[in-house]
Amino acid sequence: MTSSQPPIRPVLTPLMSCAVDTEQHVAAAGWDQAPRLFAIARNADIARREPALAEQLAGVDPDAYSTIEQEGMPPTSSIESMLGRLAWPDEVDGVALSIERIVVPPEAEQDLPEDPDQASEALAAHPDREDVRLLVAVLRDGEAVCLLRQRKHDSDDKVAIGNDIAPGLVEALRATLS
Repeated sequence: MTSSQPPIRPVLTPLMSCAVDTEQHVAAAGWDQAPRLFAIARNADIARREPALAEQLAGVDPDAYSTIEQEGMPPTSSIESMLGRLAWPDEVDGVALSIERIVVPPEAEQDLPEDPDQASEALAAHPDREDVRLLVAVLRDGEAVCLLRQRKHDSDDKVAIGNDIAPGLVEALRATLS
């Protein structure tokens, strides 16, 4: 039995919709990217504060969120350390971070070299490694969403969405808004 009904699509919160759009924007640039940081703000607020952008935002939902990439993010060996030094003005409703990571089975982490650079090289060369990209977005009110894309399943319809995929990054980003 076939139905002429359109497929059911999940209802996304404004933050989820913004995060999906941002993740797809990042994905369009391919893999092997440096971390990318975005401020999140409501469209109506952006148009009011930045009249030059008002025309670009004409016709979009004023209550929806948009991201503004923070270009010139300094290179860092520790995202956690960089986030620990970051603070946002009140006009920013939230923040999103896109970051790529290597995931390996737990047994791959046994017997790693003591030297961090050698350990990273060993993990990167592991035959069971998985390349993933996380996009974590949080709002000042505490709402958060995580998106996870795997390189070997690099397709917009294969992106996992959840609230607890990267709890450490969620908390670190929330702290930047305090």
